[in-house]
Amino acid sequence: MASPDMDHPEGPQIVADPLKVPNLAFGAMAEIKPFRAHPNHQEPLGFPGELVGNWKEVAIEKIGELANTNRAFRVYLDACVKCGACTDKCHYFLGTGDPKNMPVARQDLLRSVYRRYFTFAGKYFPKLVGARELTKEVLEEWYTYYHQCSQCRRCSVFCPYGIDTAEISMAAREILDTVGMGQKYCNEIIGKVKVIGNNLGLQEKALRATLEDLEEDLEDETGVSVRIPLDEKSADILLVTPSADFFAEPHIDGLLGYAKVFHQAGVSWTVSSYASEAANFGLFIGSQDNMKALCQRIRHAAEDLGVKRIIFGECGHAWRVAYNFLDTLAGPFDFLDPNYPVPQHILEFTLDQIERGNLRFDKSKNDHIRLTYHDSCNVARASRMGDKPGGQFEVPRAVLRAVCNNFFDMDRDTTHESTFCCGGGGGLLTDELMDLRTKGANPRMTALQRVTEDHGVTHMAAICAICKTQFSKVMPQFGYEMDSVVSVHQLVSNAILLDGQEIDGDDRVPEVADAGVT
Repeated sequence: MASPDMDHPEGPQIVADPLKVPNLAFGAMAEIKPFRAHPNHQEPLGFPGELVGNWKEVAIEKIGELANTNRAFRVYLDACVKCGACTDKCHYFLGTGDPKNMPVARQDLLRSVYRRYFTFAGKYFPKLVGARELTKEVLEEWYTYYHQCSQCRRCSVFCPYGIDTAEISMAAREILDTVGMGQKYCNEIIGKVKVIGNNLGLQEKALRATLEDLEEDLEDETGVSVRIPLDEKSADILLVTPSADFFAEPHIDGLLGYAKVFHQAGVSWTVSSYASEAANFGLFIGSQDNMKALCQRIRHAAEDLGVKRIIFGECGHAWRVAYNFLDTLAGPFDFLDPNYPVPQHILEFTLDQIERGNLRFDKSKNDHIRLTYHDSCNVARASRMGDKPGGQFEVPRAVLRAVCNNFFDMDRDTTHESTFCCGGGGGLLTDELMDLRTKGANPRMTALQRVTEDHGVTHMAAICAICKTQFSKVMPQFGYEMDSVVSVHQLVSNAILLDGQEIDGDDRVPEVADAGVT
């Protein structure tokens, strides 16, 4: 691919420094909000179809319920001293300049109401402590700005008290859903998964036909029959992956990479049509009931198919839900093989196979790429991979270095636990928020531009379906091509050598036992 065109007619609209505090633009994003959920999206999730008549009482009661049942929620609302450590850590504030996108200010939209009704000072001296009444205007303000938080948790890394704005955003969305003000994008998707099993509403016949077509593509490419099984009983592994892997680039290329790795490793595996979706948007709206329902589909699929282990594909928040909540919401998984972690990430599996010497690669197949890596937020700041601290950073990079000759990290202040969000996470990957998504991508794009200038980087790898979709949409606005974002297992797929694979003419790759490992 060509390097990004910095003289692009529309420019790349990036800030000079991703860490520089922007000029304040009061109310700049006040009119940006997602579409409201239709009653048909609300009611299947257990929420009112429209704003209830006694919405104020219901909302205050819900705040009280959260304060009594969720200790973290109460601590986060009580502990903030407004020190300012978080103010310039949010990519949306850096991109928009709207002060209500400062994490502390976004928290205060709910904190001020909590103080009015649930603290002594707020009840009797509201003006002294910034407490305010809950009004319809406040409710609309919540709907706007709590849908301008991607729940990335970067602010919490820098908060001396560890206050997690994401938890407050999720709580606010749950309150809004409870009074009948849900968001269309998230709630419609959750409904599809509960009924059909994936975000797309892809029925079993369509999914089977899609996977059979991909099998044909794999055989045409390699000369080897590489299967992508569906609903196969007694397979060793159930793969649960984001549904984007079934239909869109670069996600599909990642799915082909999984298939090649499983094939070469000699393991049996399957996808489930009943639970073909790894993503769990219940997290985004703070609804434990809906998170639980989606997790239980995965458990039922694993039980019905009789698998021994569950592996998750490349999806950031899917891995967070799986790693942190799967056992709590759908466990125990005592019917699985205890010799393997529950769950396991596809990158953990692939790296293990590399270290065992079961996979061989021709790294030159990726020499047309000069690569960097985007740490996805829900992996970097809310989960782990492997059995060592920091594995969520090292495992993906170890796989990339095994399959690529040219890898360069972005600035350390913008990666690892300090990574910048793609700008489209947390349930914001919807077209009506495109302006917000583009501005929120500014810091990451600035860091990418720097590593491009320093090392000639042409592509950025990611392990999150939302990140890949977001970057493919916004990167052209910054002078990059749509296909500049790639799946990690897309690069694995490019480089892997399968036993019997056609390489040059009639030549075929010899088996590992005969050829050794390279």
